[in-house]
Amino acid sequence: MYLQGLGFICCTAVIVFSGTKLAHYGDKIAELTGWGKAWVGLILMASVTSLPELMAGISSVTYINAPNLAAGDVFGSCVFNLLILSFIDVRINKPLTSLVKTSHLFAGLFGIILIALSGFAILMSDITPNIFWISPFSVLLIVVYLFAVRGIFQFDQAHESANPISEVHRENNKSELKKVFIAYGINALLVIIAAFFLPYFGEHIAAQSGLGNTFFGTVFLAASTSLPELVVSFAAIRMGSFDLSVGNLLGSNIFNIFILALDDIFYTKGSLFANIKKDHLDSVIIVIIMTAVVGLGLMIKPTRKFWRLSFDTLIILLLYIGLMLTLYLKT
Repeated sequence: MYLQGLGFICCTAVIVFSGTKLAHYGDKIAELTGWGKAWVGLILMASVTSLPELMAGISSVTYINAPNLAAGDVFGSCVFNLLILSFIDVRINKPLTSLVKTSHLFAGLFGIILIALSGFAILMSDITPNIFWISPFSVLLIVVYLFAVRGIFQFDQAHESANPISEVHRENNKSELKKVFIAYGINALLVIIAAFFLPYFGEHIAAQSGLGNTFFGTVFLAASTSLPELVVSFAAIRMGSFDLSVGNLLGSNIFNIFILALDDIFYTKGSLFANIKKDHLDSVIIVIIMTAVVGLGLMIKPTRKFWRLSFDTLIILLLYIGLMLTLYLKT
């Protein structure tokens, strides 16, 4: 178990290191291309920081045949990403949701729709006919995800002022942008490699510790694969880019459910949703409530804090603790 623990820690360390670099280069890409930090955070950064969940999920369902580990990682990562908002709120003086744009609510609503659909997929897995081995809910999740990406982009373009870059400035930065994209790609590759081996060590630790794949995937594997989101979010806060941080976290949850659909495609032994425990519905419900609480915070814009947390991030913290206790007691 000690060797598996060491391997798990080494993979985690690579994810943290490369995740930090991704935050830096992602910010440079936003600056050099003029795409805007909100869009980069929500789509580009969110998809890349979710690469560990993608590779961990594919590895779980293909290499070690552990669908519960894959599902636990996805749902647990969604929960942990929202918990990161509480971590950030502790570090700043004003409530986090009072410092960001209300337009993040748009991404939150799409997140609720996607996570709710995944919950229905689990509930109805016994009576849902498959398309070959794939659940039709996975096809629906992919379609909704693509619609969400397009909808968020159009909404962002309509409600945010553009930051055009002159042709001269663009030509001067062309070589620098190429270097940034290469460095970005290298670090993304390192994240992919580390995340691919993470479930292997996680499966052995879960088996030898007796914690079970559902609990271990939701707590430990999810926390490890969510480290890039944590690192990127705190890096963004240090740069004063609160919208980049919140956009990254909400966008990562949208991409995570897309990953769940891809896991179903790679799991060729039947529908993924029919082969995972109903215990994952606990996480689904908590993610929906957490996201709704974030939406309330974005609309109300709280001005006061309680024990260094605003009302929304305090509720998120309490929900996370409650979920972890529930899953542990079920092991």
